Order: sequence, then C-alpha cells, then structure tokens
Amino acid sequence: MATCGVCLKRTSGSDSYHQVCLERLFGVGWLPRLDGIELSTLYGLASEMAGKMSISGVQEKVSLALSSDRSELQISPRGGRYILKPEPARYSSVPQNEHVTMLMASLVGIETPPFGLVWLKDHTPAYVIKRFDRLDDGSKLHVEDFCQLSESPLKDKYRGSGELCVRILRKYASEPLIEIRKLYKILLFTWWVANGDQHLKNLSLLIGPDGICRLAPAYDLLCTRLVIPKDTDLSLSIGGKKAKLTRRSWLDFAEYCEISKKASERLLAEQITATGPALELIGRSFLPEKLQQRFMEIVNASTAVLSE
Repeated sequence: MATCGVCLKRTSGSDSYHQVCLERLFGVGWLPRLDGIELSTLYGLASEMAGKMSISGVQEKVSLALSSDRSELQISPRGGRYILKPEPARYSSVPQNEHVTMLMASLVGIETPPFGLVWLKDHTPAYVIKRFDRLDDGSKLHVEDFCQLSESPLKDKYRGSGELCVRILRKYASEPLIEIRKLYKILLFTWWVANGDQHLKNLSLLIGPDGICRLAPAYDLLCTRLVIPKDTDLSLSIGGKKAKLTRRSWLDFAEYCEISKKASERLLAEQITATGPALELIGRSFLPEKLQQRFMEIVNASTAVLSE
C-alpha cells in the first residue's frame, strides 16, 4: 500500500492519494497534471513572481491555477488559486516538514487551508496549498497581516509578542474572545513544534464574505529546528521570553488572553494529548528517517515541559 500525499494515511493498492483528499484540495477526484514543472525551472520563476505575488517570505513560491477543465496545474503569476513551494535551494526536506507540521496542527483543531504534497516532473517533492484569500469565482478577500495591523515596518516583523497579537485581535476582530483563543492555540502549537519563524507577517486577519473579521487559517507552520538546529528561540515573545518557556508561562499568557484557568488547563491538556497521534503522523511522513526521529524528540521534549 502507498501513503496518501495529503493525509498521510494508507491508500488502497498503489494509489498515491485518496479521492476525497484530492477533492478537498483541488475540487476533483484526480491529481491535476504538473507537466513541464520541475525544480530546475521553478527557482527562476519564483524570482520573477516575487514582486507580483502578495506573499511574503524568503522560501521560493510559485502561483498556480487550475486549467479550465481542472486537468492541469499551470503557472499563473496573477490570480492563482494555489501556492507551490518546491524544495528550497539552501535547505532539504522543507516541503515534507511543512506538510506534516500542518497536519499536526489539525490534531488540536487549528484551522488550515487545504494542502498536500505533490511530486514534480523530476520526482522532487513540493508543498501545495490552496489560497484562503481567494474565492472560487476569482474574487479576493481582504487580508491584513499583523505587521500591517501593528503599523510595524517589515524589518520589525520579528520584534512582536504574543501580547501584541492579542491586543490586535481585541482592537480589530469581530469576536475577539473567539479569535484570541484561536491565536493562543496557534502560538502554543508553534512553540510545541519548535517553529522559530512564526513572526507578525505569518498571522493575518481575514474579512470573510459574511463581513466578519476573523483570524485567517494558519499557514507557514513548520519545525524550523529541523532546518536550522540552532534555531531555539521563538519569533514572538510570550511573557517577555522567546526561549525556556514553561507550563507556567503558558498559563500566565492564557490569563493575559482572558482565558479562564479551567479553559487554559484544558487547552494544555489537548496539546499534550495530541502527542501520540502527532508522533504517528511524523512516523508516516515523507521526512527522512533521521529527521523523523529528531522531530519526535522535539515534540516529546515540549510535551514533557507542558506536563510538569
């Protein structure tokens, strides 16, 4: 049996995907072709699109759209419905890393856009995610990231804090208490998986078709410590700290978020309970075995801290 490139569960026969997983991601029960798209040509395309796509970050990204008959994914500098992230030139296994980390986020109820892994013409893996700011009719939803909302220059995206993000939600979200709890879960998860790149531009507010201003689905979640072993600090401080956080740190932050003690204890328990299923996901992931083992060690260490 094969492993599904979307959900990481076993498939029947030699199928690389479940039909239902492909339908959620692409709206069709088959994998659209990626003819002509290979790693050697994507770096140049990504550089050309860097000034055209409204997507931040240093990782190479290419905008894609489905063909009219939904049979093929095509390069689309403007109006693309998908973002493709190939293997970066400088680092290895990043697509597999982001893929499994985003799946782990779903274990604790963190909302994400549809995403999955695909393999290019030259058999290299790439991470593909559906844009949450585009509707099926092509119209664009209004999105502002926390760097913009805090009126911080781009160079200061790493100088924020969890408390600043809470204040932003209190000011702009239609239902602040609901969105702050979502934020809390994202920041706790970020620390749990050792993601040192969850900065102000990786959190956004989205105004939906219903006019409600809410936290955008989570994106750009990965374990940066697998990529840069010395990357031990968070981008956004919690209680003035970017490292060596404890269970008490997260309980105190929950109090700042106006989350009750009973609710905060439950949120920590949910994160701890997710450890077993998360380790199973890592073990089924497309990460090399050495990185699987390292990721498991990171998650177990974080869980031990939360359990103290």
